[in-house]
Amino acid sequence: MEIDRALVSRIAERVLRELEGAEAVAPGIQMGCFPDVSSAIQAAEKAFQAYRSIGLERRMEIIQRLREGLRLRVQELATLAVQETGMGRVEDKVKKNLLVINKTPGPEVLRAEAVSGQHGLTLEELAPWGVIGAITPSTNPSESVINNGIGMISGGNAVVFNAHPSAKRTTAFTIDLLNRLLVAEGAPANLLTCVTEPTIESANELMRAPGIRLVVVTGGPAVVKAAFASGKKVIAAGPGNPPVVVDETADLEQAGRGIVAGASFDNNVVCTCEKEVIAVDSIADRLKAAMVAAGAYELRGSEIATVAKLVVDGWHPNKDFVGKDASVILRAAGISFTGDPRLIFADVPFDHSFVQAELLMPLIGFTRAKDVHEAIEMALKAEHGFRHTASMYSKNIDHLDEMARAVNCSIFIKNGPNFNGLGFEGPGSTSFTIASPTGEGMTNAIHFTRRRRCVLKDHFRIV
Repeated sequence: MEIDRALVSRIAERVLRELEGAEAVAPGIQMGCFPDVSSAIQAAEKAFQAYRSIGLERRMEIIQRLREGLRLRVQELATLAVQETGMGRVEDKVKKNLLVINKTPGPEVLRAEAVSGQHGLTLEELAPWGVIGAITPSTNPSESVINNGIGMISGGNAVVFNAHPSAKRTTAFTIDLLNRLLVAEGAPANLLTCVTEPTIESANELMRAPGIRLVVVTGGPAVVKAAFASGKKVIAAGPGNPPVVVDETADLEQAGRGIVAGASFDNNVVCTCEKEVIAVDSIADRLKAAMVAAGAYELRGSEIATVAKLVVDGWHPNKDFVGKDASVILRAAGISFTGDPRLIFADVPFDHSFVQAELLMPLIGFTRAKDVHEAIEMALKAEHGFRHTASMYSKNIDHLDEMARAVNCSIFIKNGPNFNGLGFEGPGSTSFTIASPTGEGMTNAIHFTRRRRCVLKDHFRIV
């Protein structure tokens, strides 16, 4: 048998790297996981200094191998996240993990720019910040780490994560997996680190630490406010309450299918999911029928108040039902149903909590407007100025244009589920840090770099 010596050499090299990585941590300890913020930052800083010597082409190869390794573990990641947090659906989390693995932009988006003129040549390149502090949510624990991780190390950085405490095991598992795959491809150990027991205090310490040069936050209003108080450069992804408007020209079967698919995706824990429907009154009843035909359950009569009392506490969702299946909510409310409905909705007044509050569960409000112009005005109010995500079903290009301009959101989807705007079953790249408060929108490696300029006076022109 003829032996491929080059292949044997590559395998041996990879095994050695894995062994070297394994030696970087004690047995039973997850790679990249540290007992306190200070040691996590120190390890990440050491990794960053070593990573700086790796060129852009090699960085691209490492990210490619990282994607290949992660694809083999998506079922494990999805199952662990649902088991730990009790939120979402395993089958949808598998899709979300594959989405961030396959469609998070890598180093290929980092392009230098050169400008030549009478007085010489100017070169601008994108440089890493160094060690980034990242705060991640419980709703998309492995997806956020993978998405932020690929984007940040593509930019040449190292990262220290502070997870939501209720997702600490999934986060640590994901960081350990990423580190081992990176080390196996020749990257330094601990490019991604975290604190083993994350808390609000550790998040504040991380954001204010001298060794952190950029803070990236994916979470609610409180953590975004804390990030701004850190005095650091901040990229912040805040809350959303995405409205979907359906006018009298829409394909109602398409709208019904799209709304049910989008609003039920991973039980609505994704911030971009449809959170309320605003329908022009003349087609509202037919749209509701289309949603029921697509697998939704409509609450009627006293059922609406019963469920509202169960799942809403003032203007906030009852955490016991965040991310739970629709069937769990219906059973808890004592409501009989058939099959396995993906989504629950209720025809309610505009000021109802089902419309105004971000519930993060497969339950949305459905409300009516007299015409499309009133519907757009209502959507603008229901979105609360977050400028996050909105969508519309219409065949009238003037109506679509009117709403796109009015809502002024980071993501606007026309005639499709909101997950199309994330790149799932839609064109374009993905991100799970949609920075509406700070204006970056769908973040990628470019946003995790510093732009640097170098000028050579009177030379390097070739014409």
